[in-house]
Amino acid sequence: MTEWTTHTARAKDWFEALRTRICTAFEAIEREAGSDATFEYTPWSREEAGNPNPGGGVRGVMKGKVFEKVGVNVSTVHGTFAPEFAKTIHGAGADNPGFTATGISLVAHMANPHVPAVHMNTRFLTTGKAWFGGGGDLNPPIPYAEDTAEFHAAFKAACDAHDADYYPRFKAWADDYFYIPHRGVHRGVGGIFYDHLECADDAQWEANFAFTRDVGEAFLDVFPRLVRRRMGMAFTPAEKQQQLEWRGRYAEFNLVYDRGTLFGLKTGGNIDAILMSLPPEAVWR
Repeated sequence: MTEWTTHTARAKDWFEALRTRICTAFEAIEREAGSDATFEYTPWSREEAGNPNPGGGVRGVMKGKVFEKVGVNVSTVHGTFAPEFAKTIHGAGADNPGFTATGISLVAHMANPHVPAVHMNTRFLTTGKAWFGGGGDLNPPIPYAEDTAEFHAAFKAACDAHDADYYPRFKAWADDYFYIPHRGVHRGVGGIFYDHLECADDAQWEANFAFTRDVGEAFLDVFPRLVRRRMGMAFTPAEKQQQLEWRGRYAEFNLVYDRGTLFGLKTGGNIDAILMSLPPEAVWR
């Protein structure tokens, strides 16, 4: 893992800078809505027996007038997987259980049901291999074709700038991944999802890092536009109820199927940061 130390540090710096820019953009939207809500940041440190440098992160949460609850987390952790869990991780195993991971993870649950909820995550991991992963997906309780098309177009442009095969492949991966089997429904209208974008050498790392940065830029460009488009719309009690029921599906996916949730819990991550993806309020019939 040591040969990737500089790369991990560069990725970490980018994820932290992106976090700052996203939080600033979201706070600006709150100002436009007449709210003084700001992000509250909570640092956390990871603990692992016998590990002098296990890492940690910062949990950022804002509860406002437009963003009912939005979390933007960054973390950089180093350690050793438990033997059984190591077998499930790309490039790891009983004979090579060490890892580093750095990334940004964002989930926004909106006050107005006409404004789509959203998820975005990008990350860089090293085990016996090194790779990037991430993506973004839109989760509207009340879908609008215009919003869905614009969201997908932004990520398609980011993908097409690097490889014409990326968008169809990563869109299909998102459609497959963000699916709730026990409900027989997708949790939203999709986006892109990619993982194990391997870095065999410096040139490949630079190319994959550039793509990952463009994914973050695409999100920062498109999502605030969608929020501003819908945040002033009137909504009915029935539409709010529709949002709360949809949030229940979102919670089910994140607790049962989400890889990031499992990774965080299995590697001693901060519980509040891991579960920040859960909505502030949801209902089940």
